[in-house]
Amino acid sequence: MDVTILVDNTALFDRMFVAEHGFSAYLETEGRKILFDTGYSDAVVRNAAKMDIDLLDLDYIVLSHGHFDHTGGLWHILHRFMEATIEQTAHRLPRLVAHPRCFLPRPKQPIADNGSILTADAVERAVPLDLSTGPLQLTPNLFFLGEIERRFPFEVFDPGPRRILLPDGTSEEDRILDDSALVFRGRDGLVVISGCAHAGICNTTDYAKKVCGESRVQDIIGGLHLTKPGPQLDGTLAYLKELRPAALHACHCTSLGAKVALAQVAPLQESGVGLRLEFPVR
Repeated sequence: MDVTILVDNTALFDRMFVAEHGFSAYLETEGRKILFDTGYSDAVVRNAAKMDIDLLDLDYIVLSHGHFDHTGGLWHILHRFMEATIEQTAHRLPRLVAHPRCFLPRPKQPIADNGSILTADAVERAVPLDLSTGPLQLTPNLFFLGEIERRFPFEVFDPGPRRILLPDGTSEEDRILDDSALVFRGRDGLVVISGCAHAGICNTTDYAKKVCGESRVQDIIGGLHLTKPGPQLDGTLAYLKELRPAALHACHCTSLGAKVALAQVAPLQESGVGLRLEFPVR
């Protein structure tokens, strides 16, 4: 499997890519092409073009969750499909995979909606849509985890002012149940690719091990939503110290302080827009 970071808060040194508060990764594995998350703006389109990655030639678009910094670029990508259809240029429509709550409105002060600007109906008019709470197998060794089991108490968070509007018109506290991830079952263990890990990266990794029937973890890539000292960071450090992944590419919503702490227990590697990684298939 080949992984390329298309959107992140930072770009690699000496690379003239666009960085923003968001995340997106491009994967190629077992004859399939997958875009995981779309960042906040058209940066995903601009960076992909500079890397000679054709976003009109995808098998899947997978969304980790519905927040605007992971779904905002989808609007720009769907417009490219519309233009390709009108102009009769080569393209194919990918299937879009996400949790059923991914496109629900999420009021969070001071903004009216912290979620996707596109509704599920709008997306489905453009591309086939698969909404699933359960794991989905995208290739023989690549899985969308669906709704992640949450078993570690230190990763339970207070939703505070977060709300989510349900289809029946009611609302409830938003515990971001749509937060999911991708996991690749490679020759040397699992590669977990997280958008923000609102479910907790320990919960995410443990559930990935359960879904794949594999205990070894080769790499964890993406946002970990670790921003300050506290029980969640302490619990994560203890978990990773015992897990002993071969590499850790923490980025996006992982603070500098958290990265410094993570580097004490795991082989933290540089990450950012332009990073390319390769993992052997089992």
